[in-house]
Amino acid sequence: MFGLLLAVAFGALAIWRQSTVNDTPGDISQRLSSKLNKLWDIAQESLRDRKYLRAEKALLTILRVDERNATAYNRLGILYAKQQAYTDAIECFEIAQSLEPSASSLHNVGLIYYETANYDKAALAFEQALSMEDDLAARHIAYAKVQEKLGHQKKMIESLERAIKIEPSIQSYHILADAYERTGQTDKAGELRARIEKAVASKNPPARSVHQVRKVQM
Repeated sequence: MFGLLLAVAFGALAIWRQSTVNDTPGDISQRLSSKLNKLWDIAQESLRDRKYLRAEKALLTILRVDERNATAYNRLGILYAKQQAYTDAIECFEIAQSLEPSASSLHNVGLIYYETANYDKAALAFEQALSMEDDLAARHIAYAKVQEKLGHQKKMIESLERAIKIEPSIQSYHILADAYERTGQTDKAGELRARIEKAVASKNPPARSVHQVRKVQM
């Protein structure tokens, strides 16, 4: 990771030297903007195609131009996480968080701690992410998973029920039904599965009987 930071520092100097003395500030800004857009396209495409070395080079070049780009650090963290380079991934997410605090960065840190079985740290990261943004079902489902690992069954169920209130998808209902079964609440699990089967037949998600369901933009 130290090498990454050195590359960013010296790379910025190299790019500056590429400009000619006749360039106006507007020319330089337009050229850099065009280059950054191309690099973002390369990074996104390469991540999607699992061409990780190419994606890493594109993201590092972006950081050479804009060393305070939190989004680039976040993407770099995702790239390292996909390669199971978890220490580097966490460091990138933490840098992103220090530059631009976001629930996404904290959630990503939580996912890595979960993958490496650091469940207490994962729970803390998820809680911090939820304190900033609690209207995404996926965040509550992730928090529920780590609470199950910690043996907190009540918190797990509460989090899954909250996820369904936010996004009542068939998948979310299956996850909750499975959780009910694992915690010995077989009656609730059976009732929920019956509602799922009925919903699949009618092509509508099971309706909540008490709470008003609210969809969110993903």
